[in-house]
Amino acid sequence: MARFTPKVVTANALLEGDVVYLTADNRWSRVHEEAELITEAEYGDQRLAFAAAQKNVIVGAYLADAKAGQNGPEPTHFREVFRTRGPSNYFHGKQAELN
Repeated sequence: MARFTPKVVTANALLEGDVVYLTADNRWSRVHEEAELITEAEYGDQRLAFAAAQKNVIVGAYLADAKAGQNGPEPTHFREVFRTRGPSNYFHGKQAELN
């Protein structure tokens, strides 16, 4: 049996296009650290199915690798780190708020 790497459920908000993360209390948050860290494959499949059923709220749900951090889950792949920063076409949104 393959070892499971911890994950978070991520998608894009349907109307705004923002990157969102599924929380343990079934909310969609724009903050990665608020995401539910999933540590079991079967539970990850259940959470992904729950997310995918919300077609009126999100689009493109998938499981992204993550790890436990001091303030909540942290992305482990450069693509997911990039997605936490928001659009890169000009300085606005999350990029402006981080400074």
